[in-house]
Amino acid sequence: MQNEPPLIEYRNVTVNRGQRIALENVSLSIGQGENVAILGPNGSGKSTLIKTITRECYPRLIPGSSLRILGRDTWNIFELRPLLGVVSSDLVLSCLGPYTAREIVLSGFFSSIGLWPHHHVRPAMEEKTDQAMERLEVAHLAARPMTELSTGEARRVVIARALVHEPRALVLDEPTASLDLHATYELRCTLRRIAAAGTGIIMVTHHLDDIIPEIGRVILLKAGRVFADGPKEEILTADRLAALFGTRFELVRRDGYYHLW
Repeated sequence: MQNEPPLIEYRNVTVNRGQRIALENVSLSIGQGENVAILGPNGSGKSTLIKTITRECYPRLIPGSSLRILGRDTWNIFELRPLLGVVSSDLVLSCLGPYTAREIVLSGFFSSIGLWPHHHVRPAMEEKTDQAMERLEVAHLAARPMTELSTGEARRVVIARALVHEPRALVLDEPTASLDLHATYELRCTLRRIAAAGTGIIMVTHHLDDIIPEIGRVILLKAGRVFADGPKEEILTADRLAALFGTRFELVRRDGYYHLW
């Protein structure tokens, strides 16, 4: 993909949330097929970074500033959504309505929450929905209402919804939030399979051990700025993480995962 435009390219991007500057002069580029983690403490600007990708937040208009997705700075949002599978805790909560798990996955084709009378579901959509649910190991939940699923089950259903289009990348905002130990382990195994199959992973988190071994690059955010960016082995050091989080840790690496004590 060397001749392809970057998946996401920020140049001197500043974003306000109300009167507060949430991102300040951020420049970074993420290539197509690249597996990247964006790590930082609460309030560092991680969620705002995601919302600029989904066009929920817009950068300030500043000379020399740009935000491009797949080489373009202007998109019809309905054309963009199939290219990036975005999964956040807010989206999971939005899906906890009077819909079955299969309806939620099918609704990914329409960028809606659930199916509506004007939606025309084609056989190819149903086939891809079944494949995505098998891939996420939630096919047995197809007829279950979303309100009856555990948090881990609901999150896997929403990930299946994001994958029905076979997007260029899966964008995850705090993927293990509110999950117990077993659900967290299952989700990490699922994400490893997705990455191994060739779908790019962009993971936004403040939990170091969310960073699966397939992620090779880490971007650190602090106070709305890029604090460090580079290969995982160079970026994840005890001294740098202590400076990022303001606390001294012991850093341990085991089986491709990093842990703090």
